[in-house]
Amino acid sequence: MGTRSQRATRRKHKEATYRLIRYADDFVVMVHGTKEHTEALRAEVAVVLSQVGLRLSPEKTMTVHIDEGFDFLGFRIQRQTKRGSNKAYVYTWPSKKSLSSIKAKVKAITKQGTNNPLSSLLRQINGVLRGWTNYFRHGVSKDSFAYLHQYTWLRVVHWLRRKYRRANWGWLRRHYLANAWMPEQDGEVLFDCRSVQVTRYRYRGAAIPSPWAGIEEKAS
Repeated sequence: MGTRSQRATRRKHKEATYRLIRYADDFVVMVHGTKEHTEALRAEVAVVLSQVGLRLSPEKTMTVHIDEGFDFLGFRIQRQTKRGSNKAYVYTWPSKKSLSSIKAKVKAITKQGTNNPLSSLLRQINGVLRGWTNYFRHGVSKDSFAYLHQYTWLRVVHWLRRKYRRANWGWLRRHYLANAWMPEQDGEVLFDCRSVQVTRYRYRGAAIPSPWAGIEEKAS
């Protein structure tokens, strides 16, 4: 935190530097320094928040090393060594909690009764899948998308077998899985999570408009 020149000065004198990442009332403070620096800043933040009637949540507030990783806004953020190299990078991907949440939604939809047609079930599932994959497409999410697709496909097929208990597998495939094994009815096809293109989100930092943008330049 502080202006760019202030952070450069602290780095030059081998002091800790900080950067705040915030979304609504959730925030992460990244610290380039020691654990002692981090704990001291945590106490300082608690004091500042108390002055406006707020407090840190004991359940959400923790001090971790980037190599251990942490969850933020549904993502898992962690530094890992890239496969086939000795270089380490910070990666983001859907957290286990986020993946469990979307699986629970898919399961709840496919546990409904079988009176409605398959097309109705697919419309419900597709809306949920599109929203979830669109949110997590800015991360290393390909493996998670592939896993979610497989899980959803199995849940839909299980629903079909409950709906048509006397039908054999060949009949189900001809009537509902003829299009590359994708469940389909009346033009409604199961959304393929694997088809979502993953794009990296570039951190814009100070380029994001805010009342404080340009303060350093104006002061000079």
